[in-house]
Amino acid sequence: MSASRRGLVAAVLLAGLGLSSLAQADALADIGSRKQIAIAIPTDFPPYGFVGTDLKPQGLDIDMAQLIATRLGVKVELMPVTSANRIPYLQTRKVDLVISTLGKNPEREKVIDFTAAYSPFFQAVFAAKGVTIRSAADLAGKTVGVTRGAIEDIELSRIAPADSEIRRFEDNNATVSAFVSGQVVAIATGASVAGNLMARNPQLGTEFKFVLKDSPNFIGVAKGEDALRGRVNEIIAEARSSGELDRLAKRWLGRPAGNLPQ
Repeated sequence: MSASRRGLVAAVLLAGLGLSSLAQADALADIGSRKQIAIAIPTDFPPYGFVGTDLKPQGLDIDMAQLIATRLGVKVELMPVTSANRIPYLQTRKVDLVISTLGKNPEREKVIDFTAAYSPFFQAVFAAKGVTIRSAADLAGKTVGVTRGAIEDIELSRIAPADSEIRRFEDNNATVSAFVSGQVVAIATGASVAGNLMARNPQLGTEFKFVLKDSPNFIGVAKGEDALRGRVNEIIAEARSSGELDRLAKRWLGRPAGNLPQ
């Protein structure tokens, strides 16, 4: 083999080793080296993530991203994503973590890994502070608005007292409008819809009353990044023990985080 050919082979082998090292890179170590972590967050899904009046992202997911960066001792780069591109961003390593109202299911577990849950995502009943509703039994004699065929419609129909009046509307906008205009006393909806309702109509004094169904949020991690996933799980466990997760949920959702899957 000529010297030039041997040189070419050596170069190819070195390139292959370089690619192998890159593929096996430790994300946690890389974050520590660059002193920064890139985290995918929502900006159109209040109260989990939205743009405030100062044009900066805010919400529960943004606070959680900041908490993790602080615990890691690094700066955070917040990367706004949509529901469609948040997992591809993680797979292509554009971000280190996804904190964007991400639910866990078998299909997603085939392509990414998940930490323990960090916040509740839920369907619930909401009403004004002056309205006493602590459970389904308290809906007796009251009108409740709900979007026809939604998860909350199914759950509410299952437990509502016979003398409550469930008024069904064709979409979330119509359901919210009925509540805002006083056509119904209470509304059964998802936390994100309720959060948007409360942000836009603070004069109503709307608050969380009780849960219909829980679907907690998890943090997405790229496949094989066990060191990073383990460290984030430690941070979540510490935040759970200290009450920080409950405080975040209380601030943004009006209820504690409660018992979340680990």
